Amino acid sequence: MAEGTVAVLSDIHGVLPALEAVLAEPAVRSAGRVVLTGDIASGPQPAEVLDRLLGLGDRVTWVRGNADRELVEVARGTLDPADTDELDAWSATQLSDDHIAWLAGLPQTVLLDVGGFGKVMFCHATPRSDTEIVVVDSRLERWAEVLAGLPEEVGTVVCGHTHMPFARLANRRQVINPGSVGMPYGRAGAHWALLSPGPAGGAAGSSDGGTVEMRRSPYDVTAAVSAIRESSAFPNVAEWAGYYLNSRASDADALAVMAPKDGRPRSG
Repeated sequence: MAEGTVAVLSDIHGVLPALEAVLAEPAVRSAGRVVLTGDIASGPQPAEVLDRLLGLGDRVTWVRGNADRELVEVARGTLDPADTDELDAWSATQLSDDHIAWLAGLPQTVLLDVGGFGKVMFCHATPRSDTEIVVVDSRLERWAEVLAGLPEEVGTVVCGHTHMPFARLANRRQVINPGSVGMPYGRAGAHWALLSPGPAGGAAGSSDGGTVEMRRSPYDVTAAVSAIRESSAFPNVAEWAGYYLNSRASDADALAVMAPKDGRPRSG
């Protein structure tokens, strides 16, 4: 049976006030399923975010991100903390054994039948990797490369990783990135997406009539930064929260860094 309305949250990065702003949205409260497309816990409030999401029960479908994988590797001693991001290394020390076991068991991809969309592949970066870079203007040859091997019936791919929302067609497949809940680039607020069936109800296997809504939940960033500063022991937490929650990096700034990593030919 096809899923009904699906809310997609990506790159929460351990920011509880941003997560709460999204979970308070009527459309999220009423969604039949919430899908998390990775990089869930690594951030200033890792345990708090995991506990909040685990409390939602079976309504939530989890996908592993690269930061989630690295938290497990650091906690289990297979990755030197010096070889990963400072925030990942610190976050790993804040999680319980149960938290780590949960993250370790997450899948890299999830395939769901979503009303109005048919088969939808949910992943973090790309279906084959949790670290590959694709952005809104990546060339079609790049999309063909990173989506190679997907079953023909998968007409939509939902990803995250780059923290910038977009929706586009790529070689007849729809690609959706909801942006980041906790570390947005371009505009402040908690970014997410809503996949809804069309007027006909979106029968199983149907790919006609599904609606994508790119959403942004505003919240009091100043209050959130203060709350995070008071609750988190992460070094320089006020500077980190002030920068990322206020989205100091524009989309142009982020694309200048990320776009060259998608394998595009270098100019000049």
